[in-house]
Amino acid sequence: MDRTIIHCDMNGFFASVELLARPDLKSVPMAVSGNPESRHGIILAKNELAKKYGVVTAETIWSAKKKCPGLQLVRPHHDKYKKYSRMINDIYFRFTDMVEPFSIDESWLDVTGSLKLFGSGVQIADQIRETVKQELGLTLSAGVSYNKIFAKMGSEYKKPDATTVIDRTNFKELLWPMDISDMFFVGSATADKLKRMGILTIGDLASSHREVLQGLLGKQGGLLHDYANGLDDSPVASSYDKRQIKSVGNGITFKRNLISSEDVQTALKALSDTVSSRLRADHLKAAGIKLDIKDPYFKTISRQKQLDSATNITDEIYAAAYSLLLASWKLGNPIRLLTVTGINLTDENESEQLSLFAKDVQSREKNTNLDKTMDAIRGKFGGQAITFGGILKNDLGIGHLDKEEEQEKK
Repeated sequence: MDRTIIHCDMNGFFASVELLARPDLKSVPMAVSGNPESRHGIILAKNELAKKYGVVTAETIWSAKKKCPGLQLVRPHHDKYKKYSRMINDIYFRFTDMVEPFSIDESWLDVTGSLKLFGSGVQIADQIRETVKQELGLTLSAGVSYNKIFAKMGSEYKKPDATTVIDRTNFKELLWPMDISDMFFVGSATADKLKRMGILTIGDLASSHREVLQGLLGKQGGLLHDYANGLDDSPVASSYDKRQIKSVGNGITFKRNLISSEDVQTALKALSDTVSSRLRADHLKAAGIKLDIKDPYFKTISRQKQLDSATNITDEIYAAAYSLLLASWKLGNPIRLLTVTGINLTDENESEQLSLFAKDVQSREKNTNLDKTMDAIRGKFGGQAITFGGILKNDLGIGHLDKEEEQEKK
């Protein structure tokens, strides 16, 4: 028996929440944007009127204004978005306890066990849309399918405020003619690789040889082939399941470009400090480090490496991140944004192979004690109470950030 899965995706979430307090902007093109003065000058969300002008998420304010000179900009209020996200998910829980948030404005729901109570998947999706609209004044689009991938693509298929069913009888008709870039999990780089091979549509992907795709893209190639053919049995997580943290990262867009080695070291030290403190707070260690680098022209590269020993020590995370940068970036070339992420996480109490050299063990203990001392001071006096000397009084707009002070990335 097939499952019934719904994917709910809020329509222009940030913009819609802002319009609740600013109804005067409902009749004009508007967008939520970062602060241009701190170089967070991109569009975070837009309303339908701005969308008609071609304004898209993640483009620069300058570009959006060029398309739509009358575009009204509103600064984001992330605490408000979190509040509404919780209220929206509370509504989902009225229909099922199998709710898996995918981001602040998207969630999967497995309603298989709720069909006798609330009707078909389409009826439940429509009830949810109407309830959110009546109680919160917001709209969402829903996809209904027998797997998570097609449910997600269904919520994207028709917007705003719509329900789309993608099932075994119609997925080839609806999805296969679509451009390969519309396939879930296919980013721009992957789409370019596939198109160079003549794979232009989702149907082309589905009919390609799985082994060829694996040779081109590794494991991801096989998964994408399966997804295009409707083969996905990944479960929707129950609300009672313990959420497994898969990575811990922090990224900053700097007030000015990083140029010198001192700039880079200051930035990486601050980012590594935040990542390590968050790992310790969650009692985790990272067995790998990933580094993302974005230049002023928004070109991004991503590099990662495995560590000899899993760690949540600031100096070790910093050393790994800095070595990645030196191996993949020419110092002196400007950097707009850096992100450091701990990956391949393990419980901090898991046993591991330690160095046989006593001085290495002593160095680790010394650095661990230093980090824990800083954690204790920050816990008592706040995240900015203590930091590393090289980070003080920098003009890059960085320092140690508490969880609540970090800007959410989506």
